[in-house]
Amino acid sequence: MKIISANWLVTCDENSSIIENGAIVFDDKIIEIDSLENIEKKYSNIEILKLQKNSVLMPGLINSHVHLEFSSNSTTLKYGNFMLWLNSVIKNRDELINKANKKLILSKLEKMKKTGTTTIGAISSYSFDMEACLETPINTVFFCEVIGSKGDMVDTLFADFKNRLDIAKKQKSKKFIPAVAIHSPYSVHPFLVRETLKLAREENLCVSSHFLESPEENLWLNENKGAFLDFFKNFLGQEKAVTTPMEFLNLFSNIKNLSFTHCVEASDIELEKIKTLGATINHCVTSNRILNNSKLDLLKLKDIPFSIGTDGLSSNNSLSMFDELRNALNIHFDKNIVDFSKTLLKSATVNASRALGLNKGVLGKDFDADMIAFSLPDEIEDMNDLAMQIILHTKFVDKTIIGGEFV
Repeated sequence: MKIISANWLVTCDENSSIIENGAIVFDDKIIEIDSLENIEKKYSNIEILKLQKNSVLMPGLINSHVHLEFSSNSTTLKYGNFMLWLNSVIKNRDELINKANKKLILSKLEKMKKTGTTTIGAISSYSFDMEACLETPINTVFFCEVIGSKGDMVDTLFADFKNRLDIAKKQKSKKFIPAVAIHSPYSVHPFLVRETLKLAREENLCVSSHFLESPEENLWLNENKGAFLDFFKNFLGQEKAVTTPMEFLNLFSNIKNLSFTHCVEASDIELEKIKTLGATINHCVTSNRILNNSKLDLLKLKDIPFSIGTDGLSSNNSLSMFDELRNALNIHFDKNIVDFSKTLLKSATVNASRALGLNKGVLGKDFDADMIAFSLPDEIEDMNDLAMQIILHTKFVDKTIIGGEFV
């Protein structure tokens, strides 16, 4: 049993509660949270780690959507347009993936930990990142991804996916959880989607999928037109999309933990379906900006929860969640900065935890003891500003606790 105290405990609970001069009692889970005064009286025989002045203790950040296999990219890929980017990914894919060895990916994960991330939703196309995910102290929900739209290849593609998933399942632990990713409606044959989701239901696996990331995807899926038509004709000899957005969404019924990533081109009807499915939207605001895609209209989401993901270094210049939160705060300039900061902290903690089917993201009794500690540069006069000042000023954390252990 351990006790840690800070000037500010940011709980990220339903009420965005904040405890001034609070303390937390924990082992692998949180046992009790209260004022420092009360904790000192109740646990007088246990030494308390008291953090320095202007200290903040909050749940560890959860990056709900990240691609680690492209972690070697910095200036290689084309930005500013989705199709330019996609073609550059295909052109440079082998070189970038070969450079992204275990050592490099582990270095990126270590930097993610230093910048406050304690859990990731890792989308893995080839499982080349699995060894690094097994070695890092960061909790990993490991999404084995299925991809392929050619009907005559579905058996081979499903067998490859199933093999990767079986290997991941053999490594399952408290901190490494196998899951399933459907790449997107334009790139996965409906047979593959159905079989993959059938397996996910049988084994109660978390599921995620990209959905309507770009105008080009939207036009192709709805009208079989645009830049995707040329792309599919050239690469696969296809002149018709394998599905429509609603046909795709209709396949996802009865998935317990479900998320869709991007969704920036989703219509009101499609968003209503996502809500009916009980899904979360993974919001990757920097990636959307870098590829010149639309900004997610948060008002249209109504009460669909959203989480925050960095996407990969294929479409971002940072895997830091604090960088991503700052970008979200600036890009959504129509939102009140003070109130929206509270929403963003919850999206990067409790919302992401629920999307991934975890018991994390809240400083509260019986939640996993995944916490980060850091100090603000000066005192806070108004508690209402705390979330905003955390996002604006925090770049690195001083202490990281995962599963009750300092790492």
